[in-house]
Amino acid sequence: MSFRPYGLICPISHACDILEPRWTIPILTEMWDGATRFSSIRRGVGNISTALLSKRLKEMEANGLVRRIEDPASGQVDYIRTQRAIELEPVLAALGRWAQCNIEAREALAATDLSTLMWHMRNYINTAQLPDRQVVIQFRFSDPDLEYSVYWALIRPGAPVEICSAVPGFDIDLYIETSCLSICSILLSRTSISREIDEGRLFMSGDTLLIETMDRWFYQRTEERRDEIRQLGALASSPG
Repeated sequence: MSFRPYGLICPISHACDILEPRWTIPILTEMWDGATRFSSIRRGVGNISTALLSKRLKEMEANGLVRRIEDPASGQVDYIRTQRAIELEPVLAALGRWAQCNIEAREALAATDLSTLMWHMRNYINTAQLPDRQVVIQFRFSDPDLEYSVYWALIRPGAPVEICSAVPGFDIDLYIETSCLSICSILLSRTSISREIDEGRLFMSGDTLLIETMDRWFYQRTEERRDEIRQLGALASSPG
């Protein structure tokens, strides 16, 4: 990091020198959500090249935000936040609340990267509210120019939720047709599932129980999840 004298006068400017490089805050946010492996961080952040992520992690390590831990036996590497980074949590949460109040929601949400959103979808499905059996949900998005417009959520008892961009080879229990904007708006509590259905922006077919209980098994209320969704609009506008 280059030395800038004004940082000695203004602590905020000095903090910006550390946090301002593009992708730094999204990386911290993803690690806040539990990601420690390079591949998990990259997948969660979305649209960032491996070279740039490697560079940012090295910079963050040099700035005391991240510790790189390598297992000598397996060679596996984990990236762990330091106490300095953990102390930024209330700052990031406040930034998210400010964005919620001051940035035009429709504009921000419309820019959300769908592949990143679907990767995070693993955390947005409350499996405790689903039947105690395998459940397969297909999401089909109407947005133009998508690399993938169809995704599948595979939910099995006792296993993490899996998100697939290829047909998982099982019978589908629920079909959901919607847009990225509609799903994000539901997650942020900007709208409701029933309103999206009534206004023709969300269509469901298949298992009646799953349709009628979506407002219970699809997260949309907790502040923790809203803060996570707020980051997604920023990710789409960052270069890979």
